Amino acid sequence: QVQLVTSGGGLVQPGGSLRLSCVASGDITSIHWMNWYRQAPGKQHEWVAGISSAGKTNYANSVKGRFAISRDNAKNVVYLQMDSLKVEDTAAYYCSYPGAPWGQGTQVTVSS
Repeated sequence: QVQLVTSGGGLVQPGGSLRLSCVASGDITSIHWMNWYRQAPGKQHEWVAGISSAGKTNYANSVKGRFAISRDNAKNVVYLQMDSLKVEDTAAYYCSYPGAPWGQGTQVTVSS
């Protein structure tokens, strides 16, 4: 079972940027879809973005145009570049793939 370790979160001001990384313990080349989710306290988990093995990307409307998901299969890493961050982006962020248990998340806090 491939395990995922997410990092890159932190405290930023509104309008700032962060780049999250999801490092896999094994080969992700054969994993068709990799996804990012987030969950804020007291709220439901929310799908943020996904990327296929062919590079197709999909985004939640709330982050479209501001976030960019990418994957480097050779390095077994999935990234989430977050620009123009808003207070409402504050949440714990997780990466995952279908059928895999979620690993530890990384906290993103957007505050002035």
